[in-house]
Amino acid sequence: MALFPVRHPQKDFFVLDIADVVPKDDTASMEHPIFSLATKPDMRVLHYQGGNNALEIRPSYQGLPTIFDKDILIFCISHLIHLKNQGKPIGKRVRFSARELLIATNRKTGGNSYQRLEAAFSRLQGTQFKTTVGTGGKVETRFFSLVDEGGFVMKDDFSRLDYCEVVLSDWLMRAIEASEVVSISPDYFRLRRPLERRLYEIARKHCGSQKRWHIGLEKLQAKTGSNAPLKRFRLNLRQIIEEDHTPFYRFELDANDLVIVRPRSAKVELRDDIRIPEWAEEKARSIARDKGWDYYALQTKWLDFARAETGRGNPPENAGAAFVAYCQKQKPLR
Repeated sequence: MALFPVRHPQKDFFVLDIADVVPKDDTASMEHPIFSLATKPDMRVLHYQGGNNALEIRPSYQGLPTIFDKDILIFCISHLIHLKNQGKPIGKRVRFSARELLIATNRKTGGNSYQRLEAAFSRLQGTQFKTTVGTGGKVETRFFSLVDEGGFVMKDDFSRLDYCEVVLSDWLMRAIEASEVVSISPDYFRLRRPLERRLYEIARKHCGSQKRWHIGLEKLQAKTGSNAPLKRFRLNLRQIIEEDHTPFYRFELDANDLVIVRPRSAKVELRDDIRIPEWAEEKARSIARDKGWDYYALQTKWLDFARAETGRGNPPENAGAAFVAYCQKQKPLR
């Protein structure tokens, strides 16, 4: 199955600096099967146990939230972390235009895209969770939703949509405030198969920058949340391995049902410790002063960009030179 095309090669630079916001995912939902892989309404009540972590999920009247509904949360998390890294205040209430969300997550902007967003808001708000999976050093023992509110706000005359608004749950906000998030590849939004998206999340969370990570097939199936028979799950995984579209990671399945995950290039690391040499910092500080930028905001923007490119398999060959060049390309703020 082919990847989704890059639907917005020329992104809209006039809203929320979309091109500069690196996709971020929270590690708690990457670790555990919170989202359904079904493409039709999934009305199951789910129970998952992984070590000391328990999870119970009760669906909304429209079913469980899907892995594609999660795009909304990734977008909100990414934007809040972007603001947090710039030293700006953040809160549970996130406002954005629907077009902005659709572009950032590589979705179509016409047709029934807005109706699909409304259904996603309903599933995210209506589904009830009870879990011992902690975020930000605290564990919830009550039922809660991933978002407290979500929907559209219209103009006074109801002629057109003004903006979207999502109020995130305390559970999710604790993860954001504690920076329990990792950068993910923008190519995640090009993956068509729900299972392939889930496999990428698991690989990103567990393999990270290691040269190799492995897991048994049955345990992997449990972590994905797939309810297919094991024989079918094995076949689906083999198809994904053969198509080989997963960003940055390559999967293998041996004769003993051991699933092995490796980065595509041993020379490339998905690391969060990209270092800027002292000479480059001095040069960048001078450029920032001349252009009216806060140096640390500029540094954060470039580090997010560099980590995203590393996630695609394109790490900076010379971090110092790349950082200085990036700073020189920024438009003056005064």
